[in-house]
Amino acid sequence: MLNISDLHVSYGKRAILHGVSLSCQPGKITVIIGPNGCGKSTMLKAIAGVTPMERGEIRLDEDSLLALSDLQRARRIAYLAQGKSIPEITAGRMVLHGRFPYLSYPRNYRAQDFAIAKQAMNQMGIEAYAHRSMSELSGGMRQKVYIAMALAQQSDVILMDEPTTYLDIAQQFKLAKTIRELAESGKTILLVLHDILLALKLADQIAVMQDGYIRDCTTPSALCESTLLQEIFQIGIQTITVKDRLEYFYETEELL
Repeated sequence: MLNISDLHVSYGKRAILHGVSLSCQPGKITVIIGPNGCGKSTMLKAIAGVTPMERGEIRLDEDSLLALSDLQRARRIAYLAQGKSIPEITAGRMVLHGRFPYLSYPRNYRAQDFAIAKQAMNQMGIEAYAHRSMSELSGGMRQKVYIAMALAQQSDVILMDEPTTYLDIAQQFKLAKTIRELAESGKTILLVLHDILLALKLADQIAVMQDGYIRDCTTPSALCESTLLQEIFQIGIQTITVKDRLEYFYETEELL
């Protein structure tokens, strides 16, 4: 289990996170939503060790992440950032970067590393692009390469910041299916999403952030029954049951 307790993060003198606490269970998908600038990405960066925390505690099972080396943390937590540079390497080599935490220096890939990277590329449907340069790929295809890299890391916890960026609607559905399968395999999944309807459809629990605080963390159905989405986003959500499954949609009046 990933436990975040009383997490405070500041950039210089500007406080970003104000005592954030959140628990994420194995086999479950937690989605963070909130307005731009509320601290969602900063929270993921702090968990991944990219951004230092001012105070608080982050634990993975019984281990404090502060007590782990960067290598140990990377073996247990995979982090897919939102904005990424485009390196001049092939897609296959990019996916192999996910194996770095398991290699000593100099990095000599083993047969199992190539096999794991190939499996991750197959899972994302990009095996045919293994020898293509990253700079030659579309934004959506590059995003799938980065996700494959995170899968190749084979960590227990996967953090993804806006993973559906650049993906068309069909690829978004495929990614959602992959994320659900990862959770069902026992992974702890923590996502940041702007698409509220996708968040409601995908999440087991949703953490709603505002101004550096978590206002609530609850199930999608309970969130829809509250007034919090209306308060923060000025939108209404309605539900309908289709084939014994709850579906979500925006209230038309709220969008006009």
